[in-house]
Amino acid sequence: MLKLAMAASTLALIAGAAQAKDTISFAFTDDDPAYIERMGALLEEFEAANPDIEVEFITAGYSQIVEQLPLQLAVGEGPDLAKIADHGLMRYTLDLRPYMADPDGFAALHGSSLNLLKSPGAPAEKIGGFQLSQTLNLPFVNKTLWEQAGEPLPEAGATLDEIVRASQRVADATGIDIPFTMDRSGHRFTGPAFSYGAHYAVDGTLTFPDDAAKAYIADMYRWTREGAFPKEMWGAAGGSRYKNMGDEFVDANVATYFAGNWMVNPFMAKIGQDFEWTVLDAPCGEGGCIPMPGGTFLAAFNTTDHPEAVAKLVEFLGSEEVVRELAERFVIIPGANIADLDYQIDDPSAAAAMKVFARNAPNVTDEIRDWSAFPGIQAVQSAIVQRMSQLIVGELSLEDTYARLASDVSSIDAELSN
Repeated sequence: MLKLAMAASTLALIAGAAQAKDTISFAFTDDDPAYIERMGALLEEFEAANPDIEVEFITAGYSQIVEQLPLQLAVGEGPDLAKIADHGLMRYTLDLRPYMADPDGFAALHGSSLNLLKSPGAPAEKIGGFQLSQTLNLPFVNKTLWEQAGEPLPEAGATLDEIVRASQRVADATGIDIPFTMDRSGHRFTGPAFSYGAHYAVDGTLTFPDDAAKAYIADMYRWTREGAFPKEMWGAAGGSRYKNMGDEFVDANVATYFAGNWMVNPFMAKIGQDFEWTVLDAPCGEGGCIPMPGGTFLAAFNTTDHPEAVAKLVEFLGSEEVVRELAERFVIIPGANIADLDYQIDDPSAAAAMKVFARNAPNVTDEIRDWSAFPGIQAVQSAIVQRMSQLIVGELSLEDTYARLASDVSSIDAELSN
């Protein structure tokens, strides 16, 4: 009887320990399957070192997270952490500083990039997570196709219209289907808008679309009508849903693809030696030669029931060792202050592309950085995708598109002012 009692007592203790395990959820998305796989492995390492914590790793498509996460957080639900790009969600971030083992060391490593995870009025010392990556949007080109067509690559200073027209000549000469495309994304749309001289907001009030933005929209519409920017690129999806066009580029069916440096690593893996590719400098216009900056963030949310566990995970994933490994392995520009990154690049196309991204970084203006953190940016960019899609497939005229966008933006402005 004594042995049975001891066994029962032991089982009860084991059950109690299992019940005491903190379970936290982490929602994650990325265009690179290898990056997702490595993140999963890192979480397993974390769990092994912290047997009292279990991490529910939720992988989903970018559109799913963009559409669902704001609604979940608004009603006090959602994951404990998530990889996000929407600055409008920063108001839901938890201040991890009181729960961290070494908050000052973490802050020193990540520096001013931590400010990007704060909403207006947040404490100066707040740590809401950290910046996973810094990004820039530029045109990728299939260099092999351009050489086959005998078309010289556009030089620094070229306008977007010149790049698109040259891409059309490449397509005509080589027989590919898509001269020019970009992801179905308001973020991708925005860099060239600034180069055209557009302003999204003046003195904190939304002003889109102004005359420069209308000129850009009209050019995009003309490119679709001419076949340089095929309608199905944006028209195939509904609403404001994101659509990545990287696979079309990988299949050597695109002359020019407007995307960002997060595609360098997957292109290395998927393209290999199939063809040469590189990146062009930012298109120029009345507003300058401006690459659209962006970034992704690991954000911890104030709805969590386990702030200590969340803080442990953030400190682990945001450590210099892990950030360096991910940056060097997946060709990421991190937000952390890490010197002498040794990117694992033996692909000449990828190495050349990263040099172009690096030399364009100084062209980012203060105005576009301010816009990147504007509270209504996600709503405006979603409206752009929806209305541009309706224009491209013929549901709206140009004038109707301008009017609908102005109405959308006015409504967003009114909501922000409340």
